[in-house]
Amino acid sequence: MATRSWDVGILGATGMVGQQLVRRLEGHPWFRLAWVAASERSEGKRYGDTPWLLGGSVPAYARDLVLDKAEPGRAPRLVFSALDAGAAGPLERAFAEAGRLVVSNARTHRLADDVPLLIPEVNAGHLDLLPTQRAARGWSGAIVTNPNCSTTFLAIVLAACRPFSPRRVIVTTFQAASGAGHPGVASWDLLGNVVPFIDGEEEKIERETRKILGTCTGRSVMPAPVAVSAQAARVPVLDGHTEAISVEFDRVPEEAELAAALGGFTGLPPEAGLPSAPARPIVHLREPDRPQPRLDALREDGMAVCVGRVRRCPVLHYKLVALGHNTIRGAAGAAILNAELLVARGWAGGGGRSWS
Repeated sequence: MATRSWDVGILGATGMVGQQLVRRLEGHPWFRLAWVAASERSEGKRYGDTPWLLGGSVPAYARDLVLDKAEPGRAPRLVFSALDAGAAGPLERAFAEAGRLVVSNARTHRLADDVPLLIPEVNAGHLDLLPTQRAARGWSGAIVTNPNCSTTFLAIVLAACRPFSPRRVIVTTFQAASGAGHPGVASWDLLGNVVPFIDGEEEKIERETRKILGTCTGRSVMPAPVAVSAQAARVPVLDGHTEAISVEFDRVPEEAELAAALGGFTGLPPEAGLPSAPARPIVHLREPDRPQPRLDALREDGMAVCVGRVRRCPVLHYKLVALGHNTIRGAAGAAILNAELLVARGWAGGGGRSWS
């Protein structure tokens, strides 16, 4: 449990994920937003004078913050990165080298051997990579990443299924427009349409899931022995990615046993006390037509994965439908939860400890 508050900063604060971070940090019990940075064209501007891309308006507490250079000089020790992948590589490395703890939403470093790809309920032990990362790179800071949004929802479901050893998975994702950022997909291309291609998305789901579910050796992660086949489509939905998942197990559970494992999944040790952790990481819905993005994406303040339609599959063993909020659990909320775990384990103070 944190006993003090921590100043935090945001790289890429004017984009959709950056703004979601600003919104979710308002009133946070551990973190105080003290620094924001964006591109050179925004430097020196008052944050409240930049275009707000989300619903409502800029939170009052952040309006008078002045956008700084994307350099580590005045940044606090703990920094969230909402940069796009093109800019994230060199900038995140520069911040880590300068002693900053970077919690990144970008894909750039996710698959590096010594970088944790973290979902606290699933693989908190992967933080054991940080001493190796610092030693190998000569950094006094570090980089921790959260997964691709669709990967997050699938990995949480498969983590709940670990007692039955998932071995083969087929997943088809129906991804909301907000997942493409701003300005995103042209309205003429998306309205009344389904676009069956999202560049790089299927590969990210297939590779990242195996790392997240894998075994940490302290120096790297041995990928989990599960085969994942993914297809991704963009659909005319504002927020919330839906996934149709089929799974084959080593030990085939009864349907009631599988439902109990999904609905009862917690993952985090109770002593963690992380403010953003949902009471129920998985919400199992019994209605035959759920989950639905408009009705269910904001359950548990947007931090839950909703699961429904759990049933036998004639090809693999079981099939189900999962849903998660892509900019909250799949991005900003995930990064904040990761930062909370870092603080709880002592990393934000320069050291590190593990739960007993």
